[in-house]
Amino acid sequence: MEIDPVCKMEVDPVTAQWKSEYKDQTYYFCAPGCKASFDKDPEKYLKGEDQDQ
Repeated sequence: MEIDPVCKMEVDPVTAQWKSEYKDQTYYFCAPGCKASFDKDPEKYLKGEDQDQ
């Protein structure tokens, strides 16, 4: 499972309908609104990503 970087929900990459590529990495989203928010400002949602894990 992957984590939606916007809302932090688990997303199955096999069935995910919404995804974005950013800096050679694929991000998966639970809903089109989360994808739109991420696409508008990816860095906002990726700050501290390494610290969360």
